[in-house]
Amino acid sequence: MNSEFIQALRDLEREKGIDVDVLLEAIEAALISAYKKNFNSLQNVRVDIQRETGEIKVFTQRQVVEKVNDSRLEISLEEARKYNSNYEIGDIVEKEVTPRNFGRIAAQTAKQVVVQRIREAERDLIYEEFISRENDIVTGVIQRYEGKNVIIDIGKAEAVLVAGEQTPGENYRQGERIKTYILEVRKTNKGPQIFVSRTHPGLIKRLFELEVPEIHQGIVEIKAVAREAGARSKIAVYSKEETVDPVGSCVGPKGSRVQAVVQELGGEKVDIIKWSSDPAVFIANSLSPSKVLDVVVDEENKISQVIVPDDQLSLAIGKEGQNARLAARITNWKIDIKSESEAGDWYTWDDEVDITAFDGELREE
Repeated sequence: MNSEFIQALRDLEREKGIDVDVLLEAIEAALISAYKKNFNSLQNVRVDIQRETGEIKVFTQRQVVEKVNDSRLEISLEEARKYNSNYEIGDIVEKEVTPRNFGRIAAQTAKQVVVQRIREAERDLIYEEFISRENDIVTGVIQRYEGKNVIIDIGKAEAVLVAGEQTPGENYRQGERIKTYILEVRKTNKGPQIFVSRTHPGLIKRLFELEVPEIHQGIVEIKAVAREAGARSKIAVYSKEETVDPVGSCVGPKGSRVQAVVQELGGEKVDIIKWSSDPAVFIANSLSPSKVLDVVVDEENKISQVIVPDDQLSLAIGKEGQNARLAARITNWKIDIKSESEAGDWYTWDDEVDITAFDGELREE
């Protein structure tokens, strides 16, 4: 080891961001182990690497004591003062014992340490890159199956799509490009573990952010998402500018924007509804494509009673209750749906609300 080695470490610091002093401290610690192993030493030793020249020296260390029990680790005060008259009890006496052929061992050990630290640094960089992208989407290429899990190449790392985060009915073919939602990034000794999802509602939100410029610009906001992956989803959107139609912005010209999202989701239906700060209006919108006659709300208990035309009841509830279930999720209200003829005594017309603001037009693909 010499000044050229030190310069190489400084170049490495610039390229990889690994601090030279951290590397040298790690090499010194590794050389202590190497010295003890190669020279069968049980003594306490210290290794010093000169920061400018790269010169390496090995020193034994013995503590000054009144009575010596182990001469490899201890030295008497009388013996210590032969080296320096200022030594006192408890001080450490050092003696250089650098072997003549220690350079070869040092070079091999240093190489191993540097390679290991480079790997660790690269893993840390990958971790930092992806931990900052949690709750975002990433595009990758399907590599293989490991049991029921799908392994996806996302560039600098591999992501794991576990069985529970796979969309029912989707087939994942090797070599196919796919977008997934980053759920969690874990730091491990073998590098970061990245877990992704195809079922998370955040995937739909991020896909619309990519497809709709008004969302990216902050004009249109996605207020809520409810999803039954592989079947149907609802998103509630709001425009901060009166002149911009939030639903129309998400649908796009001839449905191009929502179709791009639907295609990425493998044909999953997406209802785009207009969000409202008025719970009654929002609940009415959420039940699209059903028409709604009226909504009565109990704001304290977040319970709503909805009246729909007789011929719209099955549409409002949806197949196996799916439409009503998604409406309840996206509004976070309990919704009790009745047809006009079924309403009976429980419906109080005195409590009726004005839903003339109801955007009854369904935007569905």
